Amino acid sequence: MKFKRHTVTAALPYANGPVHIGHLAGCYLPADIYVRYLRSKGEDVKFICGSDEHGVPITIKAKKEGITPQQVVDKYHKMMGDAFKEFGVSFDIYSRTSSKTHHETASAFFKTLYDKKVFVEEVTEQYFDEKANQFLADRYIVGTCPKCSNENAYGDQCEKCGSTLNATDLINPKSTLSGEKPVLKNTKNWFLPLDKMQPQIESFIDSHKDWKTNVYGQCKSWLNAGLQPRAMTRDLDWGVKVPVEGAEGKVLYVWFDAPIGYISATKDLTKDWELYWKDKETKLVHFIGKDNIVFHCIIFPAMLMAEGSFILPENVPANEFLNLEGDKISTSRNWAVWLHEYLLEFKDKQDVLRYTLCANAPETKDNDFTWKDFQAKNNNELVAILGNFINRTLVLTHKYYDGKVPVAAEYTKSDILLLEEISKFPAKIAASIEHYRFREALGELMNLARLGNKYLADNEPWILIKTDEKRVQTIMNLSLQISANLSVLMEPFLPFTSAKLGNMLNLNAGFKWNDATRTDLLLAGHQISTAALLFEKVEDETIVAQVQKLANSKMMNEVENTAIEPAKPETSFDDFSKMDIRIGTIIVAEKVPKTDKLLKLLIDTGIDKRTVVSGIAGSYKPEDIIGQQVSILVNLAPRKIKGIESQGMILMAENSKGELSFVAPTRADMENGGAVK
Repeated sequence: MKFKRHTVTAALPYANGPVHIGHLAGCYLPADIYVRYLRSKGEDVKFICGSDEHGVPITIKAKKEGITPQQVVDKYHKMMGDAFKEFGVSFDIYSRTSSKTHHETASAFFKTLYDKKVFVEEVTEQYFDEKANQFLADRYIVGTCPKCSNENAYGDQCEKCGSTLNATDLINPKSTLSGEKPVLKNTKNWFLPLDKMQPQIESFIDSHKDWKTNVYGQCKSWLNAGLQPRAMTRDLDWGVKVPVEGAEGKVLYVWFDAPIGYISATKDLTKDWELYWKDKETKLVHFIGKDNIVFHCIIFPAMLMAEGSFILPENVPANEFLNLEGDKISTSRNWAVWLHEYLLEFKDKQDVLRYTLCANAPETKDNDFTWKDFQAKNNNELVAILGNFINRTLVLTHKYYDGKVPVAAEYTKSDILLLEEISKFPAKIAASIEHYRFREALGELMNLARLGNKYLADNEPWILIKTDEKRVQTIMNLSLQISANLSVLMEPFLPFTSAKLGNMLNLNAGFKWNDATRTDLLLAGHQISTAALLFEKVEDETIVAQVQKLANSKMMNEVENTAIEPAKPETSFDDFSKMDIRIGTIIVAEKVPKTDKLLKLLIDTGIDKRTVVSGIAGSYKPEDIIGQQVSILVNLAPRKIKGIESQGMILMAENSKGELSFVAPTRADMENGGAVK
């Protein structure tokens, strides 16, 4: 079906931290490529996004930093918006869910469903933190996932296995506010009856079997398990207030509130917003990450169906996850490449990151970003293929023709075949983009650059200029035409490079996608500007610095998150003075049979020689500790361990990894029997 217009959304990011490369690869870069392509085709398209400012992660961040939720969202809304803009993500509007328009829109949407008696009002047991004196939203509860045994699953989702959960599904739940085990307490909420709507939802999903396999498969898995009613309200004080009587102290569930943010943002963008949300000749496409599939494919469509006047999404192209240097990207562990930091450290290299992320996009499975691959993509592809072709073409044009496009004197058979091949690229790249295969589309773009490189290498105009100037004119004319076509076709992927190349070619900025089927975008006699390098090599030291930065981040995170055992209850000096701790030397050491951890030690205490059984075999080999001085508690009552009478206890220090170290004197002249005071 041919659509009159397009509404394209990218998932609303939580305004509780900056943007990282996982976010970009997941939905924002593919969405931007798609929208830029549509614009180049001359389509009517609105690209919608904004900050999700009512999620529980916002309130968690506020509590952690000791500021208000509004201060948190103000800070990160600006940071994310600025970074997206500088990176070239071309939203028509980047809005926010704390706006007046959004609160009014979300509230009215809920009220419409309420008045239509869509919701089921239920009193249910919800987790309550008695110490914090409040009901707990899903993200304020952590526990063991019943499906994969991850001990840090949230009350709504396990980020390890991707399962969507209810808080009551968790094993050994605890409150993130107090650390206490929550209790169940009655509260009233309004539920969207997904169970009753299942036939309608199932029909919608089955009409889109052409969706990406991961999206369709996850939806069918949910449907096969049977949909359950889901509460659309929460007992919180941060968010859109529930606009009905008896709902004091409650706000809209963030996954009811947030997707309506697409609609409210479009309202702020244009007075004709209804055309983009209610006209059946509009194509609605949601770009998301795989963790949002159920919300955009089942819950939000169910809301729109219940309201009755909105169109439903034609496609929801969700990507898988992008990992970093072989490890899962984690905001809490600071294991990420942050966009705002990249933009500071790699000036004017937005397109290098865009290229690398698109080339490695996790379209069908999780993929990995490494700094070495980033360097290789830049040096071996952007510099050596695309940049090299453009530079040689423009430099030779200035050298031979003072920067003027030469006349194509006569075409050979190979030239004609080349012209035919060039004209096919717009359609090939377009087909890949329209099927959301952006890696494939980028590969075709680079194939056009490779074609140009090969054409120059095969024809060697720098040699031929000495014997056949007319032939060189044709070679350079065609190389310039390829350069012009590249400038048009690369714009969705590499917008900054496209603009730079367009300026060097003095190319008409009004050229559209289909113009790239032509091979006469640059007329004979057209003056091009000075040649400049499109890309520069990324040196080894730059990559080493980034890898070291990640290593430092991991180390700092481990230090900050080391669990230090709390101090024991207060004791008196008299109790401490009862302990007789002496310096001793291990003179014999051997393993205790049929045990993994125990060593039998003979220690010279200066008072006597005595046997001690110690659980240090996991850290020390017997032969390595003969002669080792130790601190030994000599007046500990003897006890039998594995049939051996142990006459004391040696003192050991233990780190967060469970590794042991002797507590021993640092001076070499400490005698056995010396008291430890």
